[in-house]
Amino acid sequence: MARMGASVLSILLASCALAAASFDKEFDVTWGDGRGKILNNGQLLTLGLDKVSGSGFQSKHEYLFGKIDMQLKLVPGNSAGTVTAYYLSSQGPTHDEIDFEFLGNVTGEPYTLHTNVFTQGQGQREQQFRLWFDPTNDFHTYSILWNPKHIIFMVDDMPIRDFKNLEGKGIAFPKNQPMRLYSSLWNADDWATQGARVKTDWSHAPFSASYRGFKADACVVTAGGRPRCGASMGTEAAPGTGASGAAGEWYNQELDLTLQQRMRWVQSNYMIYNYCTDPKRVAKGVPAECSM
Repeated sequence: MARMGASVLSILLASCALAAASFDKEFDVTWGDGRGKILNNGQLLTLGLDKVSGSGFQSKHEYLFGKIDMQLKLVPGNSAGTVTAYYLSSQGPTHDEIDFEFLGNVTGEPYTLHTNVFTQGQGQREQQFRLWFDPTNDFHTYSILWNPKHIIFMVDDMPIRDFKNLEGKGIAFPKNQPMRLYSSLWNADDWATQGARVKTDWSHAPFSASYRGFKADACVVTAGGRPRCGASMGTEAAPGTGASGAAGEWYNQELDLTLQQRMRWVQSNYMIYNYCTDPKRVAKGVPAECSM
């Protein structure tokens, strides 16, 4: 067993060449009938939503651990009822998933950043935040750092959430199922804005969200099903940097004291919902990790 573990670790830590890429090389627009567009020689991707349909894309690669960065500029103005989802997910009834979802609002009211983690098909680990800036004025970087010990959500390199591996205490952690990166812009006015009290105003359609600056330092699952680590790819990757050193950093990364303090500052000032402290959930018994 120890020999097998060492073998797996050696595969995960193997390095490979750094490759620059564009959105059309890294992603497929999978639905939306032309509402999703790759522009600017592959350096910009836009998703559109109108009354007929939304749109979405997915990565060509599957990842088993990695640091994923994407710059997003969200739907401006009256975005009530719209959701821009950006997440990693495997498939099937026992899937794993790591979610960013941006819930739109009426003009002048803030977006809600919704995060969640699914393990073996079980979610309901929601934490929600306001942002300390207007996410529609410019691009901002939203990152998922997923390694064997942590899932860390970051906004412009500021950690906002750390879901830790507590398997030793009987709590499942995503570590065996490769995941693709997905994003979509869709209508969710049955729940997304102010508890479904505010509906989508289609007079403002078409709605549009924009993406650039994709980067993945990750373990990429190859055609044979084995993960190959040390790969760095994306629209922001430049040949000759990163490779095995970058992979080593994220693979073992955790929050130091300074980053923990920054995360606590965000949670103290901008968190608006935590599943661990929801009175309705507490009455029924919160997940075990909430007491750890």
